[in-house]
Parts: sequence; C-alpha cells; structure tokens
Amino acid sequence: MGLYDAIAREAIYITSIGRTLWRMRHVRPDSPITIVDIVEGFAKTKPANIAILYRDKTLTYREVDAFANRYARWGQAQGIKRGEVVALLMENRPDYILAWLGLLKLGAVVALINTNLRGNPLAHSVNVAGARHLVLGAELGDAYREVLPQIENPPTAWITSEEGGQNLDMALAGVSADAFGNRARAGTLCKDIAFYIFTSGTTGLPKAANISHLRMLYIMYGFAGGLNARESDRMYNVLPLYHTAGGICALGPAFTTGGAIIIKRKFSVHEFWDDCFAYKATFFQYIGELCRYLLTAPDMAHERDHSLRVITGNGLRPEIWPEFQKRFAIPRIVEFYGATEGNVSMLNYDGTVGAVGRMPDYMRGIFLTRLVRFDIEQEMPVRDANGFCIECPPGEAGEAIGKIENAAGKTFEGYTAAADTQKKILRNVFEKDDAWFRTGDLLRRDSLGYFYFVDRIGDTFRWKGENVATSEVAEALGVVPGILEANVYGVSVPGMDGRAGMAALVAAPEFNAAGLAGLLKGKLPLYARPVFLRLQPEMQVTGTFKMRKVDLVKEGFDPRVIRDPLYVIDPATQTYVPLDDARYEEIVSGRTKL
Repeated sequence: MGLYDAIAREAIYITSIGRTLWRMRHVRPDSPITIVDIVEGFAKTKPANIAILYRDKTLTYREVDAFANRYARWGQAQGIKRGEVVALLMENRPDYILAWLGLLKLGAVVALINTNLRGNPLAHSVNVAGARHLVLGAELGDAYREVLPQIENPPTAWITSEEGGQNLDMALAGVSADAFGNRARAGTLCKDIAFYIFTSGTTGLPKAANISHLRMLYIMYGFAGGLNARESDRMYNVLPLYHTAGGICALGPAFTTGGAIIIKRKFSVHEFWDDCFAYKATFFQYIGELCRYLLTAPDMAHERDHSLRVITGNGLRPEIWPEFQKRFAIPRIVEFYGATEGNVSMLNYDGTVGAVGRMPDYMRGIFLTRLVRFDIEQEMPVRDANGFCIECPPGEAGEAIGKIENAAGKTFEGYTAAADTQKKILRNVFEKDDAWFRTGDLLRRDSLGYFYFVDRIGDTFRWKGENVATSEVAEALGVVPGILEANVYGVSVPGMDGRAGMAALVAAPEFNAAGLAGLLKGKLPLYARPVFLRLQPEMQVTGTFKMRKVDLVKEGFDPRVIRDPLYVIDPATQTYVPLDDARYEEIVSGRTKL
C-alpha cells in the first residue's frame, strides 16, 4: 500500500470520527436534552420536512410530534409517571415510533417486546418488563392472548389497528394533539433509562438490556456521523423496530438531521429495489443475510437505477461483499460492529472489504477496546502467571472486550437482572480491580487497526485438536456453486473429543453433495471441512435474520430424528455419502472412525 493510500485511509478515519464527535458534542449524562427534544425542535424549525414514509402515507415532523402528543396525553390519563415501564408489542409501522416517542414525553421507560416471540419466551419478556400497560398491535393480539395464563400480573392491553376501531385508537382520537410541554418529564436526564431492548434469546430466555437516552443518542449520532447524513437523506428500513439495529441505528440518520425514515413491515426481495426507487432512498440498513438474499435473486428492475449512496449494517460476508457492491452499484458500504447492551462499537468508514471497523493505534487511549487471548474449550480468556489477561498481537483471534468507565460511551448499562449483568463483566483484566465488558465475540485485528469478525464464542469449536471458526467455514461454503445458504455448527460424536463440524445447507437443485469435498480442497484445512451435511428447504432465522443454531446442535446428525437429507464424509474416499441408520450406528458405536 502506497503513501497516497495511507494518507487517504487516515483522512477518511479522522474526518469521520471528527464529524461524529462534533455532532454528539452536546450529549452528556446530565443533559436533559433527549430525542424527544430533538424531534420537537424539528417540528418547530422544519415542520414540513417528511419524517416517516410508510406504504402510501407520509408524516411530517409537525404530524409526528402531534401524534406523539396524543400518546403522551393518553398515557398521562392512565397515570403513567416518569420512570414507569410501558410494554410495546407491535409490528413495524409509524405507530410504533409514535407510541414510544409519546411515552418518552412522559419520562416513561418503554419495553420493546420481540414480535417474533411466542409461548414461554413471550410470556417471560412481558413478565420481565413488569408493566401496568401494554400497547399492542392488533395483528399480535392472538399471540398475546395465548400466553395470558403464563403472565404473573397481566398488564392492561391497549390494542391499536391500522384500520382503527380498537380501544387505543378511540382513546387517542379523544385527546388533544397540541404541544405537550416538558413538565411531565421534568428531571429526566440522558443517563436515565429510555428502553428495555431484549436479547435474541438464542442461548436461553431473552434478557432485557437497559438502554439509556444517552446510549440512544450516541448510537443515533454515531450512525448519522458515519454516513455523513443530511436532512435530504432517506433511510430505507426493513429491520424490526424492536431491535437496536432497526429501531435506533436506522433512525439516527433521520431523526438527528430532520431527514426521513422509510418503514417497511417486512423485508421482501421482490419489492426491495422497486421500493428504493419509488421512495428515493439514499440509505439502507442491512443485515448480511438480506444482502445474500438479494444477490441470489434474479435481475430486478431498478437494482442499479436507484438513489442509494451509502448502505450500513453488519454481517456482510467478505465472499459476497465485492460482488454485491458491483452488481447493485452501491457507492459506499459502512459495515459496523456493536452489541445492543455493550460498550464496544466501531464502524468501517472506508469500506475495506470484510472489516467490521477500525481503531488505529493512535486512538487506543480514547477507544478502549482490546482483544484478549481466549481458551476455546474453557470458554474463558487465558491468564498469565500474574493472573492477568493477555492482549492478542495482530493476526491472532481473541475475545473483544471494552473497558468500563464512568464516562459517556464507556459505561455498561447492563440488564434488568443484576446477575445477568455480572456475567458480562470481566475483572482484573490488565490491572487489579479494573472491569471490562465481555462481548462474547472473537475478533481479529490487523496491523493497520482493522477488526474482522471471526465467530461467536460457543460457535467456534475444537476438532482434531484445532479451533474451527464456523464463520470462516460458512464463507468457504458460500462461494460453492449451488449452495445458497450455509449455517455451520459443531456436534458431539460419541467416543470422540471435541465436536465435529456440521453444515446445514439450503441448496439449488443442481447441487451435488458428493462433489463438495473436492471443491473445498485448498479452501479449508482438512479438520475444518464439515464432517456432516444437512440439506434443508429453508434456513431458520431469528426476527433479526440471524441463523438459528441451538435446535440444530441439539438434533445432531441422527437420521432417526431428522427428516432432512443427511450426508457424512467417507473417511476412505473423502467424499460425502448419504447418512442412513446403518451408517449412523457404525459411527456412534465407534466401528467407523471419522
């Protein structure tokens, strides 16, 4: 890399960081200015600016504030006070934002319930919220009523519907939309909690993470600065509003500039480019799997004839990144890394392929993120003779951690349950009594300060004495002709140490399982090549498009349990062969050695 490239790289980084810090210069823990004040300000200074687009509807900032005032007055009539929790369970639409904005005018805390939950996880989330009132979308009424017997103290459910006629619609229609004032939220500061946002629950029941007004604004301004957002920009958002990515990150470039958010109820491959064209979207917030869905789709009208100038998100795998950017004529991609509840976050401002962010050495004193050596089998950081953690040199994968300090952007706000909070804190890391947030992710850093995602802790496994990163195996499988999606995980094999690699695949009709091993030669070391294959008609994903692994791991490779076609690598021929009951018995009895 030449001198010009080095100068350009640092110029992009420094200007991006500087722009972001300037935008958030007034955000302080003791500040009374929250997102409510910012939106109210735009309602006065930019009242005719479009704030929300949804289907064939538009809402200006004046209209958004007016609708939020109705929610505030309705909440006030129910006796909702500053600091009280109100639950919100509703699919994507303008009322979702209007509801929490109005409740924040009261200084309330809004628990954003995952709309994909059913049964016990849904009941658990409502119980954890502990709310007296629930704002409920009519489309989720049946799901909520099914779990009512499991809810300890059921909140009063106020049902709203896009067609009107439900009890909340009528209640809202009967109150004024005039300016509400700030008396009801007097005393609310940025350091106070605004939301409970629930974790995905992929490793257990969902946990409620505390999200303060401060953290919300840091995220919003962080993305507005990283994308260099202007009031003329429009963010196309297909991600669920109950999650940080769709509900805070995507709103930031709009609600901190007087720009617009385009809300989509659900992601649609066939409608995506038509929507971007029709709504004149300039931004798109992605999840990596959405990009893969778009890339595997046939050519679409407007897939290059659009106004997108920047897309941002996480999980865009390096094996499809260049192809995606070229095919769809995307000028700039800003991949990011962060967790809902954590203090570790970064953005890849210059679009280096595969990187999730960058922190050059000269910023180590400001951004206190480190990678520490990690023991895969013990699932804990490695300690030296003095009992301290060992920082990874460039090129070595380790757990990403962030130092917890009493400063804006460096705190760890934790969960509603203190025990859950303590599990995420690592102590005595580099010196006595220091405390660091554990991300639970393995990352790798290069000599220029770029960070690359390796795997989730628990997903990486050991086989034949070697560490296998599921994400790297999935990347290799993702470029194999005929493989549309790949979900990689480890399964236990009786009598064998570690876990054997298994890949659940969604494949095209022409995919030839027998020939896969030959295609993986030279791409993956022998120990990393999947031992088992499972062909599925479709991939199971969470509401935020993360691939589900827990059930796959539990089911293992037993053909008596699994109805999908199964294959196993034949040790003699090194080709994949069908895994039937007889061959399964050979493996679990130890007569066939893998």
